[in-house]
Amino acid sequence: MLDLNQDIQYIKGVGPNRVKLLNKLGIFTLEDLITYYPRQYEDRSKPKKIAELVDGEEALIEATAVSKIAEIRTRRKNMTMYKLIVADQTDRCTLVWYNQSYLKTIFKYGNKYKFYGKVSKKTGQTQIVSPVYDNFEKNKNTGKIIPLYPLTYKLSQNTIRQIIENGLEIVDNKLEESMPQYILEKQKLISLNEATYKIHFPNNFEEFKKARERLVFEELLTMQLLLLSLKNQTTNSKQGIKFSKDAKMSDIINNLPFKLTKAQLRVLEEIDTDMESPKIMNRLLQGDVGSGKTIVSIIAAYKAVKSGYQMTIMAPTSILATQHFESYKQILEPLGIKCELLIGSTTKKNKERILEELKNGKIDVLIGTHAILEDNVEFANLGLVVTDEQHRFGVRQRSVIASKGKNPDVLVMTATPIPRTLALILYGDLDISIIDELPPNRKKIDTFAVTKSMEQRVNNFIQKQIEEGRQAYIVCPLVEENEEMKLKSVLEVAEQYKEKIFPQFKVEYIHGKMRPKEKDEIMEQFKKGKIDILISTTVIEVGVNVPNASIMVIEDAQRFGLAALHQLRGRVGRGEYQSYCILKYQGTSDVVRERMKVMTQSTDGFVISEKDLELRGSGDFFGTKQHGIPDFKIANLFEDMKILKQVQVIANEIIEEDPKLMNEKNKKLKKIIDEKLKQRIEI
Repeated sequence: MLDLNQDIQYIKGVGPNRVKLLNKLGIFTLEDLITYYPRQYEDRSKPKKIAELVDGEEALIEATAVSKIAEIRTRRKNMTMYKLIVADQTDRCTLVWYNQSYLKTIFKYGNKYKFYGKVSKKTGQTQIVSPVYDNFEKNKNTGKIIPLYPLTYKLSQNTIRQIIENGLEIVDNKLEESMPQYILEKQKLISLNEATYKIHFPNNFEEFKKARERLVFEELLTMQLLLLSLKNQTTNSKQGIKFSKDAKMSDIINNLPFKLTKAQLRVLEEIDTDMESPKIMNRLLQGDVGSGKTIVSIIAAYKAVKSGYQMTIMAPTSILATQHFESYKQILEPLGIKCELLIGSTTKKNKERILEELKNGKIDVLIGTHAILEDNVEFANLGLVVTDEQHRFGVRQRSVIASKGKNPDVLVMTATPIPRTLALILYGDLDISIIDELPPNRKKIDTFAVTKSMEQRVNNFIQKQIEEGRQAYIVCPLVEENEEMKLKSVLEVAEQYKEKIFPQFKVEYIHGKMRPKEKDEIMEQFKKGKIDILISTTVIEVGVNVPNASIMVIEDAQRFGLAALHQLRGRVGRGEYQSYCILKYQGTSDVVRERMKVMTQSTDGFVISEKDLELRGSGDFFGTKQHGIPDFKIANLFEDMKILKQVQVIANEIIEEDPKLMNEKNKKLKKIIDEKLKQRIEI
């Protein structure tokens, strides 16, 4: 029997050394291996004549060796060049390799070979550097469509291709079909076995297209069924709380020292309707950085408390929880609503008092971190649960906190702008509200994209801002120096800034590998103005408010998704001062330039997220499991929107006819959904 969970180490071509490299790519089992899909394909199936070759193109030639291979020492130390001249009936071509002495035994004068590589034409000479090759009769590296995989350092395309081929030999068409027969027939989809082989090694692009369509369809259908199942579980099975119509949101809105935007009022109307209905509210509140989600949650809290219930809001960090506590207290305590804060650093004595008062109903609103999830946190009458930054909390955590009340309403807030069409489909288990306008007092953040040549000017600008009393963030993509990527690390940059660039200023660093208490202390110091420059990874992306920070410099900006850059940019521009975001990037590719252009021209998170999705694809856009959104192995939510919409209709029909997937014909689907549900709850 086929064991898809067998350890990758024991597959031919892997062994104890390569297993670590494959693990880095997330490949641990045979199943991981065969579902490690190519990122693109090269068509090496159509040969061209040498005379027809075009400078810069990648092409396949069939040619005869008309010289012996020549070994040439170069001026560069440890570098030897190997040259071979080949010809066909139209012209000659020079082939060049470096440091590959074994080639001297490979090519024989007068024999015919196939070569594939990038063409370069200089002074009438045609040359291909480091081509891949085959004997004329063979089709190992040429003469067909070749898959190209995302790689890690020290693992070549040839090696991973061979290992995947060995894995597919073990599978040998023995995969159990995962889709019901009626769906395969209705949608004209090929079998799982055929799709799995052809996605790696198609004979032509038509085969690839059919294989991809089958795998994308399954991935999206099962995701959609999973979300609909979750929605059914939460909404249909239980009776929710019907909050009082007499507890009017307008009473608190009219008392606010500022006016709400039309978007905030529209969203509050949706939440109000949910809260007054007996159905459990499960609503996602999306709003760009600084759009005013917190005040919306405060108004919802007011309604819950005035209806006789308690409310809790859970934030991912102590700093963010403390920030919320200050906002809630300022607005709700004058109205007789008691707020308390429960975080990791709350003293034992204080914690005991809070737990006692919470249980007795003396605390109306509890604001906190994961500390709220602990078993000893008991509410007298919990009616409303708010989680901030949804992607930091898995489904299990949401359900744990909701279980502390009798089917409370749940509001999930996120500043990650996901295109609306996508959000409606992805968050099938939540209703969606969007705050799509910023408060009128928010200043536009001026954004500039610069290359290394501008470094000194950027430093002068930072100095000027700090001398005027402002503070700066410097964001890096990595914690430690990475030999493979050569990207700037937090520790390296912090050292440079402290010792060389700005020894006159107070410079500190913060990153995700630090203990929470340590991070909180540094952020608190930065907030109080005791640190001038904070070097950080993306840990500062979520919600923290430092009104005096007016400049953000992002190192290696090309490494971040646009959505992440936009989130980071939102950390500045929170006070009265004009703020700036400087994107330092490397690379000259069209995609890099296009992405930098989008950031400098737009401040609308939803426009940016659409573009990000288009330029990077969904896998990169969501960044693995961080967002609680399924991690797609092959689907691209921008390219596959048509299949996604088609799948949504089919999923709705299936669930309407068979809500719990108990029919015999849906047994295969139920098996996949149960497995995915288990994985999702464990995130």
